[in-house]
Amino acid sequence: MLRTKSKGSKSHLLSLKKCGVIHNICSRAERKWIKPAGFDTGVKTYNSLTKQKEPLVLAQERIATWYSCGPTVYDHAHLGHACSYVRFDILQRILSRIFEINVIHVMVITDIDDKIIQRSLEQNISPTVLARMHEEEFKRDMQALRVLPPAVYMRVTDNIPQIVAFIKRIIGNGHAYVTSQGNVYFDTQSIGNRYGKLVNLGGIVGELGAQDKRDPRDFALWKASKPHEPHWESPWGQGRPGWHIECSTIASSVFGSQLDIHSGGIDLAFPHHENEIAQSEAYHQCEQWGNYFLHSGHLHLKGSVEKMSKSLKNYVTIKDFLKSYTANEFRLFCLLTRYRSAIDYSDASMNEARSTLSTISAFCHNAQAYMQGHLQCQPTEEGILWERLSATQSSVRKALADDFDTPKTVDAIMSLIHHGNCQLQPATKVDGQRSAAVFGAMLSYVREIMGEVHDSSGVLNNVVEELVHFRSKVRKFALSVEDQAPQDPHTGSEIQKRHPEPDRVPLLKDCDALRNNLAPLGVHIKDRGTNSTWEITRRGETRKD
Repeated sequence: MLRTKSKGSKSHLLSLKKCGVIHNICSRAERKWIKPAGFDTGVKTYNSLTKQKEPLVLAQERIATWYSCGPTVYDHAHLGHACSYVRFDILQRILSRIFEINVIHVMVITDIDDKIIQRSLEQNISPTVLARMHEEEFKRDMQALRVLPPAVYMRVTDNIPQIVAFIKRIIGNGHAYVTSQGNVYFDTQSIGNRYGKLVNLGGIVGELGAQDKRDPRDFALWKASKPHEPHWESPWGQGRPGWHIECSTIASSVFGSQLDIHSGGIDLAFPHHENEIAQSEAYHQCEQWGNYFLHSGHLHLKGSVEKMSKSLKNYVTIKDFLKSYTANEFRLFCLLTRYRSAIDYSDASMNEARSTLSTISAFCHNAQAYMQGHLQCQPTEEGILWERLSATQSSVRKALADDFDTPKTVDAIMSLIHHGNCQLQPATKVDGQRSAAVFGAMLSYVREIMGEVHDSSGVLNNVVEELVHFRSKVRKFALSVEDQAPQDPHTGSEIQKRHPEPDRVPLLKDCDALRNNLAPLGVHIKDRGTNSTWEITRRGETRKD
């Protein structure tokens, strides 16, 4: 980046139309955020436009329009990318599941770019083929990470006519210019101090390599084609879109002149999102195009101050990561920090996530076993558990309404599970009525909140259930001859116990062998007297009883 002293901006103000919000007109110098009019969700979120938490107000009741910058598909996606996509997937699930907001999410796929062209030349394949290969790989990665797909993926190359029309209107509005070389640049001086809504620019920031710009801060809307590069026709000659214009065009083509939420990694705030804002407001002639900009923090390798990135060659591909850890473990890893905080990746932090997930999974299986009558326990203090559940529901909603505080939410859920586990202690003799209802309510709530991280195949569950049920019947038959040892009526001491019939001992050994053989495959069976409970764990993981 080239940085020089600021030259200052024009003194006059532009007369801009409103973007569907009620507000007082503010001067450019103030760059004041305009609180939207509409539906207050009850959520407060950190807005990069104001550098503080703001009430999340949507233009339409219970509908959030959400645009996010997708990948530039020239290489494998890595864990740094995954972290951002998973974190925003969590936020969207919270809005839809907890606050009943219908999130309409659009994502762009950048399938033409300098990096794509360079990589295609290196590999001697078409840029289109290269982009399609990595686009499909990205979608498979997102599916493997259990990230919900957007309502629609949109490619840059499918929207060239719209991009050309978008640029023409910006030029017509007096905010861009064409050079003798066939390039089109956004004129940052034309909007004065409005440039810099996301970043407080201490000086002029420009792109290297451009010689035909009026101001170093100006950025390309259209790039004149070079030999052997993909190109499209335009009023300014053959060329291709600049990087930033694609997002403004595509978001506007779907959502018009007003956008509720725009998301992306913090590294995109400048120049990408800053330039999006400038050109979108110049196109729509409005004071505020996007109402909320949400940015996720970087993923760092433990002990490194550098973010994970391809340029630093310190990245882990998603495919390689999923050989060692599961998607649910990574999701819980993301839940343990605030979405806009930097996050340290290491085996230790992943093991913490794995341990937490194991505790959640074990509680869910034990609570279900208790409800089914497979786990016998002493009478529980049901009233205390109902109170705990109610308090947890209140604290979780409050935490999520406070800028999606997932660490505090996980703490509240783990506290609820702890109190539930304290009353799920196995017993051989049970007196009194079971409290299945409260554990059913707790189980349903934990699954509702932690549904992103607690799931398994329904078919596999049914198969394991039948297998364990059959094993339990065999085991109970083998143990049936070993009744409780009788006591001497005079001394109270036990008379010598009877042992299983010799021909049934092999059945018990086979039951034990089956239990031991299934454990490395991720099916963990616990024998509790003549009954058994089970859970599906990560393959190769062991449990502490």
